[in-house]
Amino acid sequence: MLEQLLKKLIKNSAGQTKFVMALIGLSVAIVLILSAVQLQSNYFELLHSKNNQDSIANFLVVNKALTDQNVGASSLSESQLSDLKSQPFIESIGTLTSSRFKASIQSNSSLFPFYTDIAFESVPEEFIDVSTNNWHWDEHASYLPIIVPNQFLDFYNFQYSFSQNLPQLTPQVVKMVSFKVTLLGTGQQTSMNGRVVGFSNRISSMLVPQSFMDWANNKFAQASTKQQPSRIIIRTKDPGNPALSSYLKKEGLITDADKTRFSKYRQVVDLVVNISGITGLLMLSFALLIFSLFIQLTIASCKEEIALLILLGNAPKSLGKFLMKRFFSANIWIVIVGIVVVSIAQYALYSWLIDKQIILSPYISLYSIAAAFLLLLVIAWMNYSSIQKYIRLQQATK
Repeated sequence: MLEQLLKKLIKNSAGQTKFVMALIGLSVAIVLILSAVQLQSNYFELLHSKNNQDSIANFLVVNKALTDQNVGASSLSESQLSDLKSQPFIESIGTLTSSRFKASIQSNSSLFPFYTDIAFESVPEEFIDVSTNNWHWDEHASYLPIIVPNQFLDFYNFQYSFSQNLPQLTPQVVKMVSFKVTLLGTGQQTSMNGRVVGFSNRISSMLVPQSFMDWANNKFAQASTKQQPSRIIIRTKDPGNPALSSYLKKEGLITDADKTRFSKYRQVVDLVVNISGITGLLMLSFALLIFSLFIQLTIASCKEEIALLILLGNAPKSLGKFLMKRFFSANIWIVIVGIVVVSIAQYALYSWLIDKQIILSPYISLYSIAAAFLLLLVIAWMNYSSIQKYIRLQQATK
């Protein structure tokens, strides 16, 4: 009977329009906050998920920006290399070793009369994007394995072959062709067979094994002193990290702009997500304030009836329990609806991105669910505090 009487008192004393407006404001705030949390989760997944890792973009070839002031002095010092290794956004660094001797390469087949001067580079094996069992060399090897950039093959097939009236070649055919590699330097000349064992999208230079480079530089290089590298390759989890782009610019270093151009977009996305989160928090604060005031006004509007019920012996604990049930149950449904809305939006985003070869989870993250639970606890505390405050006030004025 007490619960039926209180329902009648609350319904007659509280404005339904105010109640609905308070619930709408709270609903919008919760959806905004959960959306901001989910956006951050999606953002992290796109950057760090194995499904979205780019084995090409995550490796950057870096060198000094060549200017009139550093012509002839473009090598990287030991202090610069140490500083690069210490940066948190860089996972590992590999040195690109340049050939310091003259070299040429020509086809051994009359059907493919190809000749050009060439320069080689070598890099630690873990930085190569070609899977091959033939990447080793010693002085007794039958041929020199070479990795060629895909750009070179495209240049040959779509430009050079037309101008020289030569046949176009597929990667499989190129791997079957034997080349004559000639090395010159320090008054010596050596020729050996060479074969292309793979094609790289990561490094745009002719690569040879490190063992061959060390041997050839030692035998044919004009200068015997050790030279500092002018180019390095770095591995990073996030090539679009604004901190990475800022660091390279500050140090006068450059890399492939296509791989780092997303750093500017990242800053915009970060700003949008942060604004969304801040807006949601502000709206939540205002919604909680409005809802708290609504509870206070509702209790105040029927304070005489509540005071009479307390005077007649009704326990404040029972009264508080009823009021908590009356006001808080609606908030539970608001949070559930907020989770459902964000879940639907997440699945729609997943369906839209999957056609663009961007893989994202179709379900909301555990962080979003945890945020919803935390919001529910905050709302419960606000409700409980407001109700207990005014019950105590009524008892004090009784």
